[in-house]
Parts: sequence; C-alpha cells; structure tokens
Amino acid sequence: MRTVEWHDGKVRMIDQKRIPWELLYVDLSDYRAVATAIADMTVRGAPAIGAAAAFGLALAAHESRATTLDGLLTDLRAAATHLKAARPTAVNLAWAVERMIALATSGEIRNPDDLRALLLEEAQRIADQDVEINRRMGAHGAALVHDGDTILHHCNTGALATVDYGTALGVIRAAHEQGKRFHVLLDETRPRLQGARLSAWELEQLGVAYDIIPDTAAGYYMQRGEIKLVLVGADRIAANGDFANKIGTYAVAVLAKENQIPFYTVAPTSTLDLALNSGAEIPIEERDPAEVLAPFGNPIVPPHFHARNPAFDVTPHRYLSGIVTEFGIAHAPFTESLKRMVGFRRATT
Repeated sequence: MRTVEWHDGKVRMIDQKRIPWELLYVDLSDYRAVATAIADMTVRGAPAIGAAAAFGLALAAHESRATTLDGLLTDLRAAATHLKAARPTAVNLAWAVERMIALATSGEIRNPDDLRALLLEEAQRIADQDVEINRRMGAHGAALVHDGDTILHHCNTGALATVDYGTALGVIRAAHEQGKRFHVLLDETRPRLQGARLSAWELEQLGVAYDIIPDTAAGYYMQRGEIKLVLVGADRIAANGDFANKIGTYAVAVLAKENQIPFYTVAPTSTLDLALNSGAEIPIEERDPAEVLAPFGNPIVPPHFHARNPAFDVTPHRYLSGIVTEFGIAHAPFTESLKRMVGFRRATT
C-alpha cells in the first residue's frame, strides 16, 4: 500500500481525512486538485507531500496542451508555483518540485512528449527512493530501541506520512520487525489528531503495542520514569539542527530534556534546508482556527469564540540527542554533521 502513486494517468492517494474510519483512495486528474489535496491534508507528511507534488507536476505536464517545449515549460513553471504554495513549512514539497523543474530545464530534452515521459519517470523515482530511504533510516534508528522500552511518539510519521514505511514510525516498525518487544505511547496531536487517528491505525496494522494519551499527559509519564525514548519526525531542519515539526513537538522536547530522556528526530536529507541558519527563519503555517473550534466539523465551543492555529513549532537543536537520516545518525555540532549528510546524498545522486 502506497500513500501516493501514479495510477492510470492520475495521481492516486489515500484520503487521510477518512482514517481510521475508512480506507478510501482518491484519483486526481488535475494538478490544482493535487495542490488542494496537499493544502486540506488529504495527503500530509513532509515526504508524502513531496512525492505528491512531484506526481502533480508530472500530471501538469500531461494536462498541458502545449505543442512546443517553451510552451510546456511555461505551463510547468505556473504549476510549480501553485504546488509550492500549497503548504509553506515542509521543505520536501519545494525540494521535489525544484528537482522536477531542474530536470525540465536541463537543456537535454528536445520535444514536449519526451519531457512529459521523463517527468513521470522522475516523479516515480522520487517515490521509489523515498521508500528505500525510509527503510535505511529505520535500520539506523532501530539501534536506539531496546527490549522493554516505552517510546513516546508525536503526530504521525509512518507509511501515511511518506510514500511507504515511515520515518520515526519507520524506526519503530524496523525495531518491531527485528523482534524487539516494546510499547509506544501516542500523543493525540491536536487539533487534527494525527497521533490518535493515523499513528494508532498504523500500529494496529503492524501489531505494535500502543496506547493513545492526551497531549498534556506526556510529562506525567516522563516524570514517572515510564518513557525511555522519544521519536518524532521533521518538516524542515535548519543548518544548525533547529527543526520544525507538528505543533507540540517543542513542548515534548523540553519535557524530555528536563527528564533526561533521549529525544531524536527522524528525517531524510531532503528535509534539510541548509540555506537557513536557524529555525527562526523557517516559515510557520497558520491554519484555519475552525480546526480548533470545531475539529472535523464537530463544534466544541460556540463559533464566535476566538482561536489561533499554528500548524508547527520549532524545536531548538540543543534539545536533540541526534537526527536519524538515511546515512546514519547526525550528532552535535549539527552545522558540521548535517553538511556531511548532505555531502553523502550528493555523492550518491
């Protein structure tokens, strides 16, 4: 099962708004619909929306009626701008689109039909590489998990957040496949409840023992000494190791530091944005306050009440024990170790 893929000339994805109640696939035949699906979180998770955007650009190429290469490139640039605007925080989105545009403008393609075919091949390559990268991260990170551990996880970072397998939940999956016995506590992750809805659903499929806990209960279990490890994902990581992740991650990191619990983020090198010196430069998406006032359309307070809804927060690098990537675990000083990780990526592409 892949979260997003190319199917019969359309972009097919799991509608994550329906899980855990229903496993529903949607087929999208217009790149604007792909952008909408990214914005409304039909598809979510940094690696997954990167792959979705790549397939969206391939779809834009097939939609375009341009008969010249210049005309097709004009249409592709417009589609790229539209797709990149769908969600601003996760750098994988822009990374995937820019990788596709770099191929389109490489100067090695002579006609529009060849470019259409090559863009689809590149989108598929991005998707396939994501699965391989996730498995490699899982193998590196599984060494952090020991028999008898209780692991805290925030948001959703499994197969649903990627093309397949997962980042932080991929580490948990890999440790489970190695036969390790452990327990996972899942923060609900309000207001969209990615932990309660999506992570719990995934661990159910895998047969991994878990409990959903209120976001506000993480400190309680840490103080009792029950949590031995915290694993989270990331949507963008700055050069110094500061990283943006789902809102609430920063609070979990501070609690972990106070209770001397190892705290790791798990993310592919495509999530690194070394052009940013620190997390202060990461753009933070503000979502509709209605998600707080009436989660999934179910009002919990009168509609005239006021609310704010940041989708992400930034965790300073000083709270990190390490960053698990496909090339191994980066440790402080992150300005040096993350450069090495990017160097490894460039050497393999």
